[in-house]
Amino acid sequence: MSDSLAAFRSNRSTDLRKLAEEHLQHDLNQQDRELLKSAGGKVSMHAGIASAVGLGLGVYTAFRLRAMRLAYFRAFRAMEKPVEVRFADGRTEPIPDISAAISGPSRWGDAATVTLFSIGGLFLGGELGLLTGTASASRTITKDPVSRERIEKAFKNYRIDVLKREIEGLQGKSRFEEFFSG
Repeated sequence: MSDSLAAFRSNRSTDLRKLAEEHLQHDLNQQDRELLKSAGGKVSMHAGIASAVGLGLGVYTAFRLRAMRLAYFRAFRAMEKPVEVRFADGRTEPIPDISAAISGPSRWGDAATVTLFSIGGLFLGGELGLLTGTASASRTITKDPVSRERIEKAFKNYRIDVLKREIEGLQGKSRFEEFFSG
């Protein structure tokens, strides 16, 4: 049951991390490892900065929207409103004044607006930062063609080993089969 959710699957991730570390140590030299570490740092730096900028823009946009809503409510209160309606048959009906009931934007609405806009800005900024960081890291890695070839070869070897382990796992009995055969 604990393997049904990805958050609880720790064995597979530790195995893959150990396998990746082995390939980093054996297939790459120190310069290549430094290059990969630098590229990874660029991705996280871009994502962090862009997330902060996106969060700031989201909060700024939420406050601008609140100011526009306040101006709308003030304009509604200030404008001249009809006090009665005359029908074709000559009858008149009074219109109640609802401006007292419309006091302005609610605090709950303001809180929801700030929360949603800041989350949206954080998401958008983080994704854009991930894209720009990945592009920057890619340029860093592809700058040296010899190093790039070694890194690509190490990654291919890592993928081959991961697929071999998955094949071994699929050829063995599954937990479902073990449950009913045991």
